[in-house]
Amino acid sequence: MIHLEGVRVDVPVPGATGGPWTSKTLLHDITCVLAERRIAFIGANGSGKSTLLRLLNGLTLATAGSVTVDGLDPVRDGAAVRQHVGFVFTDPLSQLLMPTPIEDVELSLRRVMPQRAERRARALELLAERGLDRVAEQSIYDLSGGERQLVALTAVLAVEPGVLVADEPTTLLDLGNRYRLRATLNALEQQIVVSTHDLDLAADADRVLVVSGGRIVADGAPTEAIAFYEASQR
Repeated sequence: MIHLEGVRVDVPVPGATGGPWTSKTLLHDITCVLAERRIAFIGANGSGKSTLLRLLNGLTLATAGSVTVDGLDPVRDGAAVRQHVGFVFTDPLSQLLMPTPIEDVELSLRRVMPQRAERRARALELLAERGLDRVAEQSIYDLSGGERQLVALTAVLAVEPGVLVADEPTTLLDLGNRYRLRATLNALEQQIVVSTHDLDLAADADRVLVVSGGRIVADGAPTEAIAFYEASQR
């Protein structure tokens, strides 16, 4: 279960015409409990939804208020939170660090599997589960966008996090790969929290929260929350 209580996030910004630096508030007084298995945040660009997701594994820290994920505090328990909360970025190339898929998954497994042969066999097994064994030793730059996103997801899931956070995971994908990624996410056992502009992906969730101007402005079942958001954009 994820708790956010009175969370505010401020960032420094340069003053106008070279004046002293000031601060800008990205999130205002966010309070919610996220207990459902599938949760989606939707909202316009710049609404604050990505900042909110980054709070959940300590990529961003709250200026005020508190965040806990299954009892772990990203400030006090940073290493434990990063092990427990897997994070998938919009662009998989920002997190694929190794030249090939199998090497990237092996890198994720290094802490839990010190023996290289065992680690490599497990990495290939995990890629095969996603239908990626045929590209295991290809350059990540030769893969399609959907394949890259699935490799990134496989690497994150290799260490079996309890919570998976995905920031706009279908943004760079074509229709076929969006369907494939949605099916993959829906089959996972982890609690999943996504931010997305993909309203079909949001509709798969148990609960949808609408973010606007750094505040949660709607929260409920997918049909109602998505209808609220669509009406607000007209």
